[in-house]
Amino acid sequence: MSEGFGWFSGKYKEGLFSAISAGFFFVLVGAIFMVTPNLLGRIIDFFGDFDLMPVPNIGIWLPAPAHPWIHSVVYTAVEQLSYIWGLFQIVVLALRFVMRSPWNKKAETSSNLVFWLGAGFLIRTFLIDTTRYFVFWAGIIMLMGVAIIIRAIVQAAAPAKPAT
Repeated sequence: MSEGFGWFSGKYKEGLFSAISAGFFFVLVGAIFMVTPNLLGRIIDFFGDFDLMPVPNIGIWLPAPAHPWIHSVVYTAVEQLSYIWGLFQIVVLALRFVMRSPWNKKAETSSNLVFWLGAGFLIRTFLIDTTRYFVFWAGIIMLMGVAIIIRAIVQAAAPAKPAT
């Protein structure tokens, strides 16, 4: 039997987390589509607006929306998804501690939490408030690095396993 909540095996517990997460994600995406008028059409418009645009201060051209300021509805929908998914990760992390999940799973969830809440902040700051598309992507790259560092810190903080 696994430690704590012995009626669930370790694989079963992790399978439950996966199933609940997948279900919540689909409900979340559906809810965002329900509350955002014509979101699918706006997403199609967003991708239809892509063109090669100059990256400021670098001299190279990359694909980006030619008119980023007209896609605030799409940005807001993704911001909402990011924040709600990040808050859900807080719940999952708390449940992982209660259910005594392995430390690598707690580290993964901590990393996800930081990434999704950070992504919501970056979307608001660099896409909705200022439409600085390439700065947003630079921030996402830095955020991925921070999330990896968070994962490593949580794993390093895990109690040492007793020698056998």
